[in-house]
Amino acid sequence: MVPVECFFVLSAILFFIGVFGFVTRRNMIAMLVSIELVLNAVDLNFAAFNRLLYPHQMEGMFFTLFSIGVSAAESAVAIAIILNAYHHFHSDNVTSIKNMKF
Repeated sequence: MVPVECFFVLSAILFFIGVFGFVTRRNMIAMLVSIELVLNAVDLNFAAFNRLLYPHQMEGMFFTLFSIGVSAAESAVAIAIILNAYHHFHSDNVTSIKNMKF
């Protein structure tokens, strides 16, 4: 059986890779993937804390499933926004849409 601390270390690594990717990338798709890494780290923490604190209950798993559903909806909306921006600016670079006006 894998110790819970290994899940926490993996979650921290995923979180920091996601934050680093979001800060350093200028491609909107790469930024979206980085956000998904951060959300997956949160899901892993939900499951690990559920296993650590309440080993015979399922609240953390339900939070994880809810979070995965929200992540899927967020990804669909973000991809639609990225496609619309690409159609308008012919680039998926963040700096090309930085000067967007209302």
